[in-house]
Amino acid sequence: MNPMTQDELKALVGQAALAYVVPGSVVGVGTGSTVNCFIDALAGIKDRIAGAVSSSEKSSERLRAHGIAVLDSNTVPSIPVYIDGADEIDHHGNMIKGGGAALTREKIVADTAERFICIADESKLVQTLGNYPLPVEVIPMAAAQVARHLKALGGEAVLRAGVVTDNGCHILDVRGLSITDPAAMECQINQWPGVVTVGIFARNKASVCLLGTARGVKTLTF
Repeated sequence: MNPMTQDELKALVGQAALAYVVPGSVVGVGTGSTVNCFIDALAGIKDRIAGAVSSSEKSSERLRAHGIAVLDSNTVPSIPVYIDGADEIDHHGNMIKGGGAALTREKIVADTAERFICIADESKLVQTLGNYPLPVEVIPMAAAQVARHLKALGGEAVLRAGVVTDNGCHILDVRGLSITDPAAMECQINQWPGVVTVGIFARNKASVCLLGTARGVKTLTF
């Protein structure tokens, strides 16, 4: 039996996430290739949900193409679950997110949700966050100053070329950080003037991670 490809693992966890959708509720939907698999699976039960709050224009387009109503987050006081991927997740549910440049909106929707269900393949599970470059969304005029602050922490920040976020901002990708205290680093970087948000999800960490493995979906709870 051939091992499953990464795409097959993504499809597997996207399907598994349907079990966490609360019937009749609004679903929080993230961004990225794994989430695309979840959106495609969600289309099969669209008549059982009240709609979705989406973290990016790309996800909104895909949801609408499936006939799923996309609601303004300001009209939804809370949502039972937010389902999204991660670029890295540790064994406590802390994550690095933002590879798709949607980190700020992802964090907003995550903050509205009662539970964050992370869907990922097993390559994303790490002991310590930081091997994946840490995204930081910045107001353009602050990019150089924020990069200097990051250098003082031991990180090397590079502007992500040609990327403007849905919020009209830029992304710095930071290499060389070992994030041993995610909550403290999230708080510290978010305080700097010009930072819209940092891609550490510790305050809004995962409640559950559905991890696609060669042996099927492994469920981690935090």
